[in-house]
Amino acid sequence: MLKQPLILITNDDGLNAQGISVLTKCMQNLGQVVVVAPNSARSGSACSITPIVPVTLKLESKEENLLAYSCSGTPVDCVKLAFEKIVPRLPNLVVSGINHGDNASISLHYSGTIGAVLEGCMKGVPSIGYSLRTRKQECDFRPYLHTIKSIASYVLKNGLPQDVCLNVNFPEVPALKGISVCRMARGIWQSEWKDTDVPGTYKLTGSFTNMEPDVEGTDYWALDHDMAAVTPLSLDMTYYSSIETLKTLQK
Repeated sequence: MLKQPLILITNDDGLNAQGISVLTKCMQNLGQVVVVAPNSARSGSACSITPIVPVTLKLESKEENLLAYSCSGTPVDCVKLAFEKIVPRLPNLVVSGINHGDNASISLHYSGTIGAVLEGCMKGVPSIGYSLRTRKQECDFRPYLHTIKSIASYVLKNGLPQDVCLNVNFPEVPALKGISVCRMARGIWQSEWKDTDVPGTYKLTGSFTNMEPDVEGTDYWALDHDMAAVTPLSLDMTYYSSIETLKTLQK
């Protein structure tokens, strides 16, 4: 008998977030599920790890084909611990989310959701991050379930190229108009610090400006046109076009 696919799930909103609960139920239709998620929100943790303070794991629930653990560390810690201490074999898929808030354009660089996806990809496992453009803590995820499952099913069946993972963002709409496979839009965060009542202390905030608001083929264009934005990401950040030019430094 063939083994069910083994799917590892994490997020950066914490184990009790609505998004990861929805994602877990969706993935249970596709295989055996292990959830390892932070015990509280770790938004903005990117690829950070916990190298000094000991990290704890706690088994929170055990059901048929489902194990769920909380972790005191970051999303990347969750993936590292899951691979080394929990999963009985190499997972077939790592999924992260569903994040409350989009991770499109340059925002993905700060995202703990995507940090976990990159870690899974570094481990050689096909990995997907799912995010919803919303400011709500309680959301209606039903419009996205079919697409979430179909993308995961595609990756389970076909895999992804080596060192490539997927960043999937959804608009908050009653019904999706389709899927757009696209690149990151160019953007910038500005006015990122707000004064507090305590002199010399500041609160991180900011406003995002899409520098390509009308450019088709970008993730924000897709979101603005009620489509799921699917962006392939590469671990290799080398800008190959500059290698020959910069070889003048070797002289």
